[in-house]
Amino acid sequence: MSRYEAVKRDGLARIGTYEHEEASVSLPAALDTDALFPTLRDRALSNVPLAIDPAFVENYFSPGEGQPVTVHPLAASAESGDCIMVANWHTAEKNPRNYVGWLAAMKEKILPDTAWYAPAAALPSTACLLVYSGFDLFDYRAVDLASAQKKFCLSEGEFPASLMETGVCGCEGCREGDLLRHNRLALDRELALVRHYVEAGRLRELMEARCRTDAAQVGILRFLDRNYAFMERSLPVARAIPMRANTAESQNRSEVRRFADRVIERFVPTRTDVAVLLPCSARKPYSLSRSHRLFVNTVNRRAHELIVTSPLGLVPRELERVYPAAHYDVPVTGYWDREECAFIADILTRYFAAHPYRRVIAHLEGGALTVAEMAAEACGIDLEVTCKGHPTAPGSLRALDAALEGERRIQTDTIRGTVSWQFATDINTKGLQLRGRSMQMAVLRGKQQLFSIDAGTGLFRPTFEGWDLIPEGYRVRIDSFVPQGDVLAPGITACDPRIREGDEVLVEGPLAIATGRATMGADEMLRSKRGVAVRVRKTQKF
Repeated sequence: MSRYEAVKRDGLARIGTYEHEEASVSLPAALDTDALFPTLRDRALSNVPLAIDPAFVENYFSPGEGQPVTVHPLAASAESGDCIMVANWHTAEKNPRNYVGWLAAMKEKILPDTAWYAPAAALPSTACLLVYSGFDLFDYRAVDLASAQKKFCLSEGEFPASLMETGVCGCEGCREGDLLRHNRLALDRELALVRHYVEAGRLRELMEARCRTDAAQVGILRFLDRNYAFMERSLPVARAIPMRANTAESQNRSEVRRFADRVIERFVPTRTDVAVLLPCSARKPYSLSRSHRLFVNTVNRRAHELIVTSPLGLVPRELERVYPAAHYDVPVTGYWDREECAFIADILTRYFAAHPYRRVIAHLEGGALTVAEMAAEACGIDLEVTCKGHPTAPGSLRALDAALEGERRIQTDTIRGTVSWQFATDINTKGLQLRGRSMQMAVLRGKQQLFSIDAGTGLFRPTFEGWDLIPEGYRVRIDSFVPQGDVLAPGITACDPRIREGDEVLVEGPLAIATGRATMGADEMLRSKRGVAVRVRKTQKF
């Protein structure tokens, strides 16, 4: 009997517990798998190459008896709670395109509540990529082979054993001159660091740093990012931590694309036909910065404020507190390369095609202005530029004020904008008010609270009365029971496929409704047989 349950997720990466017979292990980790699976050494017909003819797999491949269950990209099947083993996965790392294709094919077929074992694949330099790809369990075979080959293993790569004598590492193995011990400890340390980053929700940043030492890993990361549908469904809708966009790969993160797509496809802007494009600021939310206080006072509610920024592209003022708009951090150099400009210009072009304005004023300079001009040319927009030097210079602010003279004032509809972006629905906000400051904000109708606002992520948390304004979507259906605490995956019968980890959801059943936060994406909710699916805040019996 075996059992696996994830307790923390960061994309495909997980922290969980695997139980097999009398053993219980916390993953991700490297173990003596011969002791955990003593019959594995006698298994036949499981060690089939990944790149092989389908007929060969059909005729010869065997998943074996007991644990772990061997799988192949062409023959992937397992039961809930199994540990699955992908033989020869270490060979996939040299072919980035196949790596991602094989991984996606197996993840589609195999239930999410299974532990993933990559035999003879884990080195300190590959552990981060393997965990980022969704593998949980490893052995010491790869580092032991490296030791036999007189290779000194670090997270940066494999080096001649003579490097151990230079003092680059001070572990017990290095102090004793024991290469085998050093290499094993180096793998354990790297996995411990990776686990920390998973717990913190920051594994992507570590992955972007680690992949720099190997071209194949950079390729794998880029191919994973291109497979947006596969990666996006496993990522939380929001995090309460900074998103550090420090590399060129950062603009391809699924969180970035998801934010931009929602701004274009879901977001309902404040009703006006005049838009002003503004530069971003180092301080978030933007309106807390000195520069944006000047912009807000100058615009004086006479236009819809849109902030042009990298890597997000475009942040409407209504969404400046929503993840990742209020959470990203980028190196500020004043230089935007061609790829960056093309990426952001495409976002602006798509936005203006979806939301046309009578006038578009660009209060920008440098790369941001270049991007705006590229988008304007693509859309056939007559762009009005108001910068006379730096955007906060007195002359620039006077030019912006003059350009907006005579335009009618509007009230920025943060409630409508946020609800539309978050729940893909347009609500009537007449009579609704946003009250409170900073850490305790809420949406009220008179004295009735409809939404509270998560200070960490900027997302709206509906009360039952707030859900009445959202006619459909983000619902989770359960069996005939009254939730006594959180809702577990086995009790779920259906859910909105758009639900992602961190989304606010309404739980509906024959006997009760509940409101809470999803801790799994829709796919995992429906296919898992264990684990908490929704953290419930309040339940209402019928």
